[in-house]
Amino acid sequence: MSAFDDPIGCIACPRLAEHLSFLRKRDPDWHNLPVPAFGNLDARLLVVGLAPGEKGANRTGRPFTGDVAGELLYPALHKYAFASQSAALADDRRAHPAMRLDDCRITNAVRCLPPANQPTSAEIRQCNRHLTRELAAMPNLRAIIALGGIAHRAVLFSYGLKLKDFKFGHNLQYRLPDGRMLFDSYHCSGYNWRTGRLTRERFEAVFAGVRSYLDA
Repeated sequence: MSAFDDPIGCIACPRLAEHLSFLRKRDPDWHNLPVPAFGNLDARLLVVGLAPGEKGANRTGRPFTGDVAGELLYPALHKYAFASQSAALADDRRAHPAMRLDDCRITNAVRCLPPANQPTSAEIRQCNRHLTRELAAMPNLRAIIALGGIAHRAVLFSYGLKLKDFKFGHNLQYRLPDGRMLFDSYHCSGYNWRTGRLTRERFEAVFAGVRSYLDA
């Protein structure tokens, strides 16, 4: 397995680098940099999100921390013994430094906050080199949860797989070429939650499947 360092100084995507530069001037106390992954490289589970949220990870510097998406993700992780604490604590990492992940790591397909939460295809491809190296640096990894279609595509890109052969859908599962299992989920965004596309029960069902798979 290869080494991996989070690309916290990356400025490879001009549009994203310019956007973060603007935000650093507007909100100098926020993180406003590429957001590092949370959790250890020796974990058996990797959760892949889309990108940092403006007032979430981009503000706090920790994935899914400080916005509504974390209010679904962290309780699910806690319920199935992947996180030490639950909902309530996905607010500000400085306020809750004791939060830890157990046998789990959280990362994003795109490490920088994109304008309007929409990375371009070129930005997804550019950032994919980091995810590819991250996957290669996780010796015990057995399960990957892709939160949303962009995360699903990013995982497939890392494996050189064709999208037409791996249709995205909530709670679908695919065996990857190296034996790891890919679990798909709708993204735990506030929009999906408010519109009823994703309920807490449907979301947690994905994590229940992962826990059963890892414990088998």
